[in-house]
Amino acid sequence: MRATKRRLLRLAGALTVLSLTATACGRDPVSSGGSGISGTINISGSSTVAPITTRVAEQFAELEPGVAVNVDGPGTGDGFKLFCEGETDISDASRAIKKEEAAACAAKGIEYVELKVGIDGLTVMTSPDNKAVTCLNFADLYALAGPESQGKDNWKDAQALATELGSKTQLPSAEFDMSAPGEESGTYDSFVELALQKIADKRAAEGKITKDQAKTTRPDYQSSGDDNIIIQGIEGSKSSFGWVGFSYAEETSGQVKEIAIAKETGTDCIKPTVETIASGKYPLARNLYIYVNAAKAKNNPAIVPFVDFYLGDGIGSVTEVKYVALAPADLATTKRVWTARTLGTRDGGK
Repeated sequence: MRATKRRLLRLAGALTVLSLTATACGRDPVSSGGSGISGTINISGSSTVAPITTRVAEQFAELEPGVAVNVDGPGTGDGFKLFCEGETDISDASRAIKKEEAAACAAKGIEYVELKVGIDGLTVMTSPDNKAVTCLNFADLYALAGPESQGKDNWKDAQALATELGSKTQLPSAEFDMSAPGEESGTYDSFVELALQKIADKRAAEGKITKDQAKTTRPDYQSSGDDNIIIQGIEGSKSSFGWVGFSYAEETSGQVKEIAIAKETGTDCIKPTVETIASGKYPLARNLYIYVNAAKAKNNPAIVPFVDFYLGDGIGSVTEVKYVALAPADLATTKRVWTARTLGTRDGGK
């Protein structure tokens, strides 16, 4: 559990307001090499992106101790609610903004710049004691965690549906204990979109489920917006199932087992690694973002220097906290979008 405790300590910094001010540091901004700017930046959103932004904020404070950066990580969806009410300056997001969230921002006159900053992979996990499960495909994931799985409390209970969907996986006869992100989490949304959506849409078209159900997982599981609690749930059962972001799973030091994933039966099972996520070979890779309130960037003298730093010297924080760096061409595109202050979403609105 030591690795989990380290993550708890690190996340405590991500989920607690950071008072990174000149007074607290006891330094003069000019003599410390800063420009002398002052102000406050309020950031909320994804718990996945929070460790990146927190690390950038710590580094930025060394250069600009007159700026206070407050970072919170309640979840992507909750972050967008605050952002589209004008309550935050920047929103961390582990997925692109949804159509309804973009509409909520537009209704309040909130314009934003969408900036891709890194890549993450959703890591599907079980207990190391669960020797029978080493690879799952998307049909298996739907049969186990999709909206038609409610009430199935044994892995074997999902066998008939998985087989109907074309899977040849033989699921074990063992209690099924699912711990996973809740609906407030971008990690939940990403799992639905990447792993379940294609099958769910087809099942909805066939009349097997409703269109609303096609946007969800099964509801009967231990849900949390805190990745550490999810991992504790995985550790606590010998036949567990769940998922978190790649870096969280990597810090468990063998307390959980990462499951290789295949899109289809008969295709290669791919384990999540930095290399497979960066190359796109891993089927559950996703982009990470920050969204900047365009009007506040004009009016708050601290925001533009902070974002400039984030995309410059601070971008190394992505790999420092164990996520995957953007390809050079993708990072160059992000910088061009920011320099031009290009408004709206390129990846979202779905």
